[in-house]
Amino acid sequence: MHENLLISRKDKYNLDKKTLDEKIARINELYHRSKQEGLTPDEKIEQEELRKEYIANIRANLRGQLNNISIREEDGTITDLGAELGNKN
Repeated sequence: MHENLLISRKDKYNLDKKTLDEKIARINELYHRSKQEGLTPDEKIEQEELRKEYIANIRANLRGQLNNISIREEDGTITDLGAELGNKN
């Protein structure tokens, strides 16, 4: 039954279809509403899901940037840190 609630919430809020900017705006909207009047239980769940997705996105972007760092050695060779440390997909 809990599984059905999550599916209907995703359909209701279209979390997967929103752009990053729309998600950030919704996170901010829910934050301000929580400070002013409080959130419904559904809104609290939506806020938590949006925050988790946002943090996962930031981590993935940072990981991608770190995996693409290369260092030019003194002898002129280039060391690809992502490949060297085994973090490239």
